[in-house]
Amino acid sequence: MSSSHDTVWAALANPLRRRILDVLADGPSTTGDVVTTLDADRHVVMQHLKILRDADLVRVEPRGRERLNHLNPVPLQDAVGRWFSRYEQDWAAALVGLRDTLERDTSATPESIDRSRRGA
Repeated sequence: MSSSHDTVWAALANPLRRRILDVLADGPSTTGDVVTTLDADRHVVMQHLKILRDADLVRVEPRGRERLNHLNPVPLQDAVGRWFSRYEQDWAAALVGLRDTLERDTSATPESIDRSRRGA
């Protein structure tokens, strides 16, 4: 996995950072609005926003004296897509196998499906 994906996963590891992203998913917010919404310490929120910016999950738009924080979902989509892609083929094969089992035996029960998986 690339270091940019590692940075995204590391940023997501903290529950407050995930809550900040949830707030920004509803639309751009100033840092003050994020602080108010989360009822959190301003300094703490600013530290977490910096980590989210470093992971490119948040982009900042200066507007006069204010700074609007925008969610940037692209790095998250890339990291999740890359992680899930490792398992998609296995999941697809399992679903095809389930379909084939059910089509062979229209009266299949969970027990008969389990037996067919074990090769019984």
